[in-house]
Amino acid sequence: VSMSVGFKNKFPIGTPGQPWGEAEKAEWFNTRTIQRSYKDEVLSKIEALKDRFNVQQYGSLSLDRERYPLYVATTRNWEASKPCVLVTGGVHGYEKSGVQGALLFLKEKAEVYSKTFNIVVAPCVSPWGYETVQRWNDKAVDPNRSFNPYGEVVPGRSFNPEPATEQSKQLIMFLESLKVDQWLMHVDCHETTDTDESEFGPAKAARDGVEFTPDVIPDGFYLVSDSTNPQEAWQKAMIDAVRKVTHIAPADADGKIIGENVVQEGVIAIPSPKSLGLCSGVTNATFASTTEVYPDSPKATEEQCNEAQVACLVGALDYLIEVQSLPRL
Repeated sequence: VSMSVGFKNKFPIGTPGQPWGEAEKAEWFNTRTIQRSYKDEVLSKIEALKDRFNVQQYGSLSLDRERYPLYVATTRNWEASKPCVLVTGGVHGYEKSGVQGALLFLKEKAEVYSKTFNIVVAPCVSPWGYETVQRWNDKAVDPNRSFNPYGEVVPGRSFNPEPATEQSKQLIMFLESLKVDQWLMHVDCHETTDTDESEFGPAKAARDGVEFTPDVIPDGFYLVSDSTNPQEAWQKAMIDAVRKVTHIAPADADGKIIGENVVQEGVIAIPSPKSLGLCSGVTNATFASTTEVYPDSPKATEEQCNEAQVACLVGALDYLIEVQSLPRL
């Protein structure tokens, strides 16, 4: 009982101060509900791309293999001489513009850039999370901490690796099958939402048996860079491209965004994403970043959120064409 004294923001599952066991995880899973359709909102759009891209299934979720097939789209004129680019979305399924932005990029922009780049897009890595509007997968594991289960766990740190998931393992296997020696770029499309603070932060604290520490949700777009490979000019090019579509998140009173130092406008830096098990560390890309759109802002519509993801990708590619002297479109 003494362990629960002082615990705030209690989550309705588990005992405060005690990590969840299988019973609590099962209770959590059984109380999640389907809120949107992967088939209607994602698979139908992937189907419509089949006449322009190589669309292939690279796996499925064992929870329901028929309902949750995993798809990737690659550009058709793939050539070994071109630099390779990866775009991922829906690693956190609830972050809608990560998925819809990746699909919009495929629909509107990827073909044009395929003259310069080999492009791979995995638009919805965690479809059960998409349907249930959840950050975790059905096993209560964060897919965006599951890409390196052997990474270093630092007690008390907000970013720590978690066990491997079907979502990470199947994507890694597919990427390995492409036999790309060196990736040029990887952008992982995400959102930061009000529910990070109201639901998912408290849920994580409850699952891990620790106290939830409230933070401030930033109003606007920002990027999460790799402190060991900052690529400041590339990050700035993306911020400047997104600024034309939606507003950039300001730092809070402490000069931080989500508790991390702001290293340049709209950009925070974290330890090596690979060491943390983040999807943005899944390749050896020279240029890698994670986008964060804020969909709950009164100043941004759902359409703007999707377009911000596309603008970021276009800004990223345009910068690389320029600085790497790549063939123009």
